Amino acid sequence: MPISAPTPANIMAAPIAKKIPHKMEIHHHQRVDNYYWMRDDERRDSDILAHLNAENTYTDAMLAAQKPLQELLFSELKARIVKDDSSLPVKDGKYWYHNQIKGEQEFSNCYRSTSFTGTDKTLLLDVNERAKRHEFYDLEEISISPNDQIMSISEDTDGRRIYSISFKDLSTSSTTEETYLADILIETEGQVVWANDNQTLFYVKKDLETLLGTQVYRHKIGTEQAADVLVYEEHDHSFYMSLDQSRDDSQIYICLEATQSTHYLVLSADQPDGQFVELCPYREQHEYHADKMGEYFYIVSNYQAKNFRLMKASVDQVADIDSWQEVIPHRAAVLLEDVELFHRFIVVTEREQGQIRFIVHSTQGENCGHQYPLTFADPCYFACLVDNQEPQSSTARLYYSSLTTPGSTFEFDLASGERKLLKQQQLLGDFNPQNYQCERIFITVRDGVAVPVSIVYRSDTFQKDGTNPLLQYGYGAYGLTIDPSFSSQMLSLLDRGFVYVIAHIRGSEMLGREWYETGKKAHKQNTFNDFIDVTKALVAQGYGAKDKIFASGGSAGGLLMGAIANQAPELYLGIGAHVPFLDVLTTMLDESIPLTTNEYDEWGNPNEAAAYQSILAYSPMDNISAQHYPNILVTTGLHDSQVQYFEPMKWVAKMRELKTDDNLLLLKTDMEAGHGGASGRFKSLKESALEMSFFISLLKD
Repeated sequence: MPISAPTPANIMAAPIAKKIPHKMEIHHHQRVDNYYWMRDDERRDSDILAHLNAENTYTDAMLAAQKPLQELLFSELKARIVKDDSSLPVKDGKYWYHNQIKGEQEFSNCYRSTSFTGTDKTLLLDVNERAKRHEFYDLEEISISPNDQIMSISEDTDGRRIYSISFKDLSTSSTTEETYLADILIETEGQVVWANDNQTLFYVKKDLETLLGTQVYRHKIGTEQAADVLVYEEHDHSFYMSLDQSRDDSQIYICLEATQSTHYLVLSADQPDGQFVELCPYREQHEYHADKMGEYFYIVSNYQAKNFRLMKASVDQVADIDSWQEVIPHRAAVLLEDVELFHRFIVVTEREQGQIRFIVHSTQGENCGHQYPLTFADPCYFACLVDNQEPQSSTARLYYSSLTTPGSTFEFDLASGERKLLKQQQLLGDFNPQNYQCERIFITVRDGVAVPVSIVYRSDTFQKDGTNPLLQYGYGAYGLTIDPSFSSQMLSLLDRGFVYVIAHIRGSEMLGREWYETGKKAHKQNTFNDFIDVTKALVAQGYGAKDKIFASGGSAGGLLMGAIANQAPELYLGIGAHVPFLDVLTTMLDESIPLTTNEYDEWGNPNEAAAYQSILAYSPMDNISAQHYPNILVTTGLHDSQVQYFEPMKWVAKMRELKTDDNLLLLKTDMEAGHGGASGRFKSLKESALEMSFFISLLKD
């Protein structure tokens, strides 16, 4: 269903933004931003809102011909979803907890019971009732006090990821508002960690300008927030701040994480009025994750180990890094990602040649020292440990998914390795996994490096003859690895003959720490080269038709989309860029913009001349030129706290000014949403249907 060619009757002029030159000069280099005026941190400027609404009107008009396809796709996506569904019950203390959703509900409600079967389940939180009061709603977390009597509820109602925390008294079975305590905590990160006295909790307060968590407060139930005690404040804004609790519930952690450094502060959960102290002295470029079981801390550390190793230290020696004992050594070809501690076992998550795996180590009993892997058959997949709240358990739950296997939760017997399937994502309709095929291949790019690529297609429509449309996805930043997992939404493209590809480009940790380090800062161009070269190779190998190639990415992956649009526009028929980070240089020079200063170790600090030139060379906003560009769909949220709405807004305006083609350039702004897009399970499907219909409609008959 191609988009109708414009005719005199249906042509609508694209919004043309006014130009107000804004000069910026640093390192003896001057830039002029004609669209700097589009920034309004209050989001109230009438000219800006009018222009965004005009862009939305234009997008709707230009896509009017594909509206029936959008609705068809939305119906397909929605029809695959089981309307009445429940999560697996998870045991935590003496209760079992689960979520349940029914009918047309957008959100899962929260329940608990005294047994796995849930015959005596009690409604803890009617999420749909709370959400219906707001255009946007995000339940960040609920947390239960150690004695199971009080529940905290963290909610964001504008998409800025600024959470208010309420408290519900669970000692009564009533679900009315009267069971809520008077305590309200505002302007928080959403996390709550309880002390063992059931009356004291800790939370992180946000800086409303930078949107960074900078302060940890102690709150006593029954008191006003104004009486809360500041227990720690971080003045170095290169750190993200979070809270955690040790596996054995004895310690409360303040976790400070910069791109290349970690710092832990600890406090006994039995002495909440005490002082947080360093777990070990801070070292630059020392990254680690620490947890505690009994008398020992276990630390996944990169100290003298680029791909990390597992260390162990007694409580009285953990402050001395030279006294740490090695449990699992560093390996040049294996990335050690995480560990999960049990009383008698340790489950290690590691990655080799791009594939995640799990190794179970016995730590007690007659099999002490024995180890074995948990294995799966798919050529590429995603898996992670989930919902293992009870460290005394001899079983562990693991979530598994591949490009052809719906999400599945297994339970493993840690002693024997035997597994059983507890639950698999159910799809309505005629889905048959045998109709689809996935592959993992490696593509050698321009500097001789082999890039892993995950591919899925429908077996009966794929011939590897260069005729199929192909959608390539990428991210490539922050060391985040995008593992291949199942998407019921992607079936709508696969069933229409699309090949779907994930390019595991540099900037992730798919092939270890080196893979990340060679895709950031001064090496960032490798990320874009990898993506472009993968596209060229896939076309050369017959996976996709050269005139039917699409690309998609969001956030830092939206930066990737902006870069490839500038550097290799001829390769792509259409691009989807979602909440894209496009004005890199201007943003990284402005410390008042949220989340800037703690990103210097990712992109570089452009206050330094070398980093400035490096970013200038690829920044999408600064490299738009008078050339032909692909058809492009850009989506954003007015209240985005991660990538501000004005970045894609400015980028589209400047591209309209300079581009030399008549291809579609569309900006769709959700005036209620933030970085994560629309809230609710059905509302978000409309965003997916919009991009899919945009791509499909660009194909010629």
